[in-house]
Amino acid sequence: MLLLVLPVATYGWYRWQLTPVNQKNAEETIFVVPQGQNATAIGKRLQQEGFIKSSLVFKLVLNRLGYESRLQAGSFRLSQSMDLNTIVESLTHGSLDFWITFREGLRVEEYAEILAEKSDIDAIEFILAAKPFEGQLFPDTYLIPQTASPQDVVDILVFTFERKSPTQDQDTIIIASLIEREARHVQDRLLVSSVLHNRLNLGMALQIDATVQYVIGEKDDWWPNNLTREQLAIKSPYNTYLNAGLPPQPIANPGSDSLEAALNPAETDYLYYLSDSAGFNHYATDLEGHNQNIVEFLK
Repeated sequence: MLLLVLPVATYGWYRWQLTPVNQKNAEETIFVVPQGQNATAIGKRLQQEGFIKSSLVFKLVLNRLGYESRLQAGSFRLSQSMDLNTIVESLTHGSLDFWITFREGLRVEEYAEILAEKSDIDAIEFILAAKPFEGQLFPDTYLIPQTASPQDVVDILVFTFERKSPTQDQDTIIIASLIEREARHVQDRLLVSSVLHNRLNLGMALQIDATVQYVIGEKDDWWPNNLTREQLAIKSPYNTYLNAGLPPQPIANPGSDSLEAALNPAETDYLYYLSDSAGFNHYATDLEGHNQNIVEFLK
């Protein structure tokens, strides 16, 4: 008899756990799933916030349906009147928005490609709306509404820049964008900044490869390496080999560290640097020292 009763009771308990927490409460609440949160943590939060009766049964349903890897990050409208299966379906299909991360040093076109992969936002429309704000599209992780237009996304990014950037000065933002592309390692940012400021103070051409890359970059290779003599001689106001001073606009979107470095360069006499194969920079105060670095680090 016990062998018969136990499975029936267990099945009855399981079926009860699938039912709504409160059938009469249809008030919807926004439930946010952070990017990267796993199914176990999501289930515990759903139970703690009163949307489901059992996080264990939540996991069992996910496993039965093969949905564990299909849970979305974002925000969802849930209510206590929803049964557990409906909640699971909502978390795999019904996000009101989406998480997206833009890392430091990307140009507008790269932002557009990331957006197009994550949403229905048209890449070309975003580029047209965002290009005037190159350098002020703050790199960060965002929760973007599914209904957002290209201009809405630009407004969110620019507003975040205005809130988080230590400066709104355009020349400083341009310098920060150069630092972001030229300093792959944190310890190089202040030193690259010192080279740029020293050259600007002396009226020397900056001779930054990234400014030429910005001009000639194209889809699938926005930052081409191993620039040729012909490419370094391309006529453009952005080409800092041909033109002294700063390019007319930022060439990428810098993060807080590069903006701080642009504001507070290290105090050095460096006028030259080069990057080795690991991306570490080596500095010199004169051309002779720079040539020695070329021999030593660019073998």
